[in-house]
Amino acid sequence: MTKRDKALGLIASMMPRRRLLGDQPVVRRVQGVKLEMPRSHLLPVYARLRPTYGQNLVELAAGLKDAAPDDTLAIMDVGANIGDSALQMMARTDARVLCVEGDPYWVRYLRTNVGSQPGAVIAEVLLAPEHADWSAASPVREHGTTRFVSDAEGAPSQPMSTATELRQRYPEFDNLRLLKSDTDGFDPVLVPAVAAAWHDTHPVLFFEFDPTLARLAGNDDPNKVWKDLAALGYDRLAVWDNAGDPLGQMDITDAAEHARTLEPRPVHHGYHFWDVAACHTEDQAARKVLDRLVPETFDVRGTWRDRKPRRQR
Repeated sequence: MTKRDKALGLIASMMPRRRLLGDQPVVRRVQGVKLEMPRSHLLPVYARLRPTYGQNLVELAAGLKDAAPDDTLAIMDVGANIGDSALQMMARTDARVLCVEGDPYWVRYLRTNVGSQPGAVIAEVLLAPEHADWSAASPVREHGTTRFVSDAEGAPSQPMSTATELRQRYPEFDNLRLLKSDTDGFDPVLVPAVAAAWHDTHPVLFFEFDPTLARLAGNDDPNKVWKDLAALGYDRLAVWDNAGDPLGQMDITDAAEHARTLEPRPVHHGYHFWDVAACHTEDQAARKVLDRLVPETFDVRGTWRDRKPRRQR
């Protein structure tokens, strides 16, 4: 058994025990930032076992800032949760971050963790595509994250908002440079909606692509996201595994074929979803950042066992 197998097995074994710890708030220092969170939250476990976890996003934000040091980096964090990503990106850059959270449970922690930060703005809304009715969406929480299901009798979410409405409501983010989306299955629908609303600024799109979760969320064709983004001018992808280790770059036209490695579960590549960064064809500065962070070409035949661990700074 490899070290990676042992780490994944340890995480799986700890999940039931972490749930037994309950929701008592605790303060933890994780990946350089202090966070209040429920005791059962798994973020400290992930970060301890896999130091690369979540750092691809932070490095991407830092790279975009370095590419335009005189500009204020405007970021939208959809599915902001307890604010860990937002805090880390603000710690590395002078970014302004619009933290969008649709679950009232996490908003409490989000306010505590980022509410006093001058660069943070909290939008207490459930982001939805244009013309969608998610008024019956109810949050289901597990392992420190939330997915939404259609349940009119369940606990309510925050009020709905479309990406267009968000742009109108928060004009200080009119020049959006980076989108981060982690919404447990809704990303293939929400990411193109944000890209369309900010079509004139061509933000880099960083999101979780998990086709299994997407289908549980009611999306029968998660791979449609690639066609939708291509239609908006996005042509290049960099992908990481779910621990934050780089897998390679690919043309967006090849993404649906390569994504077959993610299904059906269980997979044998050591990962079960991708972190994706999508770059617009006109965004040469972002392309250079991706070339530095993920220099190799994606090889569907390769596995994490074939790759050397990325050196940490």
